Amino acid sequence: MATFLYKLGRLTFRRRRFVALIWVALLAVAGIGAATAPAATSSSFSIPGTEAQRAFDLLEERNPGMSADGATARVVFQAPEGEKVTDSANKAAITGIVKELGSGSKQIAQAADPFRTQAVSQDGSTAYISVTYKVNSMELTDETRTALEDAGEDARKSGMKVEIGGDALQVMPHTGTAEIIGVVIAAIVLVVTFGSLIAAGLPLVTALVGVGIGVSTITALASVLDLGSTTAILATMIGLAVGIDYALFIVSRYRAELAEGREREEAAGRAVGTAGSAVVFAGLTVVIALVGLAVVNIPMLTKMGLAAAGTVAVAVLIALTLVPAALGFAGKRIMGRKARRAAEAESRPAAKPNTGTRWARFVLRKPVWVLLVGVLGLGVIAVPAASLEMGLPDDGAQPKSTTQRQAYDMLSDGFGPGFNGPLMVVVDAKNSSDGKAAADRVAEEIESIGVSAIVPPVFNKAGDTATITVIPKDRPSSHATEEVVHAIRDAGQDIKADAGAEVLVTGATAMNIDFSQKMNDALLPYLALVVGLAFLLLMLVFRSVLVPLKAALGFLLSVVAALGAVVAVFQWGWLGSVFGVEQTGPIMSMMPIFMVGVVFGLAMDYEVFLVTRMREAYVHGESPGQSIVTGFQHGARVVTAAAVIMMAVFSGFIGSSEQMVKMIGFSLAVAVLFDAFVVRMAIVPAVLALLGKKAWWLPRWLDRALPDVDVEGEKLQKRLTEGSGSEGGDGGERELARL
Repeated sequence: MATFLYKLGRLTFRRRRFVALIWVALLAVAGIGAATAPAATSSSFSIPGTEAQRAFDLLEERNPGMSADGATARVVFQAPEGEKVTDSANKAAITGIVKELGSGSKQIAQAADPFRTQAVSQDGSTAYISVTYKVNSMELTDETRTALEDAGEDARKSGMKVEIGGDALQVMPHTGTAEIIGVVIAAIVLVVTFGSLIAAGLPLVTALVGVGIGVSTITALASVLDLGSTTAILATMIGLAVGIDYALFIVSRYRAELAEGREREEAAGRAVGTAGSAVVFAGLTVVIALVGLAVVNIPMLTKMGLAAAGTVAVAVLIALTLVPAALGFAGKRIMGRKARRAAEAESRPAAKPNTGTRWARFVLRKPVWVLLVGVLGLGVIAVPAASLEMGLPDDGAQPKSTTQRQAYDMLSDGFGPGFNGPLMVVVDAKNSSDGKAAADRVAEEIESIGVSAIVPPVFNKAGDTATITVIPKDRPSSHATEEVVHAIRDAGQDIKADAGAEVLVTGATAMNIDFSQKMNDALLPYLALVVGLAFLLLMLVFRSVLVPLKAALGFLLSVVAALGAVVAVFQWGWLGSVFGVEQTGPIMSMMPIFMVGVVFGLAMDYEVFLVTRMREAYVHGESPGQSIVTGFQHGARVVTAAAVIMMAVFSGFIGSSEQMVKMIGFSLAVAVLFDAFVVRMAIVPAVLALLGKKAWWLPRWLDRALPDVDVEGEKLQKRLTEGSGSEGGDGGERELARL
């Protein structure tokens, strides 16, 4: 592989104008496609195989006009002190808003009058209009949401306090500001790392080209493939991260080759042949992690993973072709001013050990202590992970300043916290001899469980399907509400055996519970698949059994530690005020798998780049200890810069007002911190130092079975050395030409 990539690097450097033209053309085509494609709507959301989804599908078949899985909104009214919502003026205002909502959008199925549906609190201080939509919250248009917000503004003119809750107002947060902050910080870090504006700008420009092509392609295909507007967010985040990383690795190796006195084209070839090999395999690990999201069997997640994986593939191709071409355009300016002056004076200052070299030598002297401190430190931080509770945040997790949170609190005060998350119980009485009796028995069983309120069964026109609305006593995301759902389902098993009627629990709250359970069940298989495939891939790269095993175990340690930190902050509330956590609760169910996929890809980037340089030094004759020093001498600065950039990008999301975005940003930032600086920079060299030559052990039979991909460029180095040694300088040039 190294030989092929060496030739590719030289070719793209030499034909840089043609290569740049191709990528600009691809960007233009993707941009035109995105601009002319139909406007993307949010993709449909379903969770195959869950009871809540089966109930929605059954209602869609038996009672399609009900829009069971449609979005909902609650317009909550609170009368001024000393008044009631039933007073004539207030009642007239609320009735007028009901009419306004009913005609406000074609996507509205119904706006229920609170005075007809008994949605008025006992003390008369609070009432709410229940609005249902024909489509789910992810498919609502901006016009529909605007109509809802305008109705709220009109209602406030009556003098009552009016707030709006429900999933109809849930939109995917815009991340443009966080991305800009991340890019700015990345630019600063790159300038400090390279000491050259050209060298710092090149990874940013090429990464943005890759993200532009990837996201534009996703936008162009969104309507055809039902990708939705949310799919591009993950692709942007991952594409920007790996795009900067991969270009950073190539540019860093190119500068190192120039510093050793090689010609620019030769340096580009060697950079792509060596660091490019690491980029290919690092990219493969990221693709594995993202494609592995299909294991969860949630179509939306699968599409997001595949789209992001495609963006990563584009980033790899850009690193192997556009980056060396751009290096050709940059000329000598890719080096810092000091380095250029030293080269022009043909005098090189005596090389002083850099920070990476000094740290590696320290680890070699104290490997046991470094290993113990690293493992025990992460182990202590990981302890809270044992108390991990997963769920989906409701409006109670929103900042107190938002209308959703205020509506949530008003409903809780006026009616009870369970009114924020009603359950819908579906009774399929098609195979029952007495459907009405079966539905009544279900209602009696639910009442015996202990809930706040029950709406009597309502049958469809055919009389074979009934729905019962159940109001729990506790808030939607509470453990008590989850137990109510399980209790109803357990009781339904007995009813099905006795009366032949199937009982299904659905609604937004039950859907969230099922979603969390599905994500929880998929976590271990996903981990096994991703870590297992990556282990095989790294074994192929490093020609070792222990190095990939150490990489996988180190990754698991950093992920569990990051989960522990997330639980401590967002579930227990430790340092919650520092990070703007206003309401503790369960950890978002999608977060662990999302974090595993993203962090695993980035962690393997650092592992491959750092350890490949060690392996390269080892196979070229250095001792195990010296190879560790060499790897840190050339790779520590780059890996540190890449990790700081990623932490800056992810930390930008912690300032979001959305609890979900805040949690994702925090988890990814601390996971990168632990993995890059504790695992890769401390635990990895300590373990390698203790293993010595055993680290690179591979059974002979396995060595013969595995293909030799020559990631370290050993064969390439041998051919170049033999060519220059046997035929002199001209012969060496002819050998390079043949390669």
